[in-house]
Amino acid sequence: MTGFAIPPQPQATVAVDGTNARFPVARIWCVGRNYADHAREMGHDPDAEPPFFFAKPADAVIDSGFAIPYPTATTDFHHEAELVVALGAGGSDIAEADVPGLIWGYAAGNDLTRRDLQAAAKAARRPWDMSKGFDQSAVVGPLVRAKGGAVPDGVLRAHVNGTLRQEARLSDMIWSVPALVSALSRLITLKAGDLIYTGTPAGVGPLQRGDTCVVSIDGMPPAAVTIR
Repeated sequence: MTGFAIPPQPQATVAVDGTNARFPVARIWCVGRNYADHAREMGHDPDAEPPFFFAKPADAVIDSGFAIPYPTATTDFHHEAELVVALGAGGSDIAEADVPGLIWGYAAGNDLTRRDLQAAAKAARRPWDMSKGFDQSAVVGPLVRAKGGAVPDGVLRAHVNGTLRQEARLSDMIWSVPALVSALSRLITLKAGDLIYTGTPAGVGPLQRGDTCVVSIDGMPPAAVTIR
């Protein structure tokens, strides 16, 4: 007779627009510095390197509309508005031309970041994990079903308390969605249920207690979070 040594944790899921169904999350992958203006604001040359990736735990996801506590161990807590890609199928060594057939849907997202911990990790040449992969650090709006895998080209925005902080077209990405997914598939075997945060444009900035940050993309429900 077999069983679990301890009760298993519940499956991480995110909302699907227009339905009560939930999308099961396998893993969360994120790409860094995928907009030239953001790369420059962080002190890097946007033309100098191929895409690089980091991860958040699956249970870091939080649906739009919730209030979350200001995270511990930071005094410089930032928003990062992003397009999120949800995979309905996986694989390895995927050609860019085949990527659209793997995409289940898209959403607006917010890659919340403890910027001071990230800066300290960079200075010490240590991993970023604790600056990115903390509790409730992956805000995601309801997923919108992809139309044949087609990549949207709307405007990505972040407003904090109604004030515009970030704005860019999705086509401003240095690495397109097919290029990102293909590159990631050469490093790991992608799975159905993987979420991929595709990078943020310039304008990242601090969030304080009482702030509400709303990330929006044309044609998608927003990803909103309030800090308490």
